[in-house]
Amino acid sequence: MSDNSSLFQVGEIVEILMGRDTGKYAVVLEIINDRYVIIADGDKRKFDHPKKKNVRHLRTTGYISEEVVKSIMEDKRVSNAKLRYVLQNYISNNFNEDEKKGE
Repeated sequence: MSDNSSLFQVGEIVEILMGRDTGKYAVVLEIINDRYVIIADGDKRKFDHPKKKNVRHLRTTGYISEEVVKSIMEDKRVSNAKLRYVLQNYISNNFNEDEKKGE
């Protein structure tokens, strides 16, 4: 069996594929083992009440937020505002470009 945890890293933005938050994005805060990670979005899922998620229910975007990684390494936490900012920035940069190409 392959090690799925290598697909995800702390600070990485992931797309949720299963559950009530399907289609939304979140940030990986912690890797529990090869099957589960802890995610939060700073809005519905706050840093203090994150979601344990099966890695098979997530899709990696390949984008890792250096701001989040630095904050977690230094303070062992990240603000909900920073999580919201990072996600909003990722979404606006990646999806507005796709819309412009389609025009």
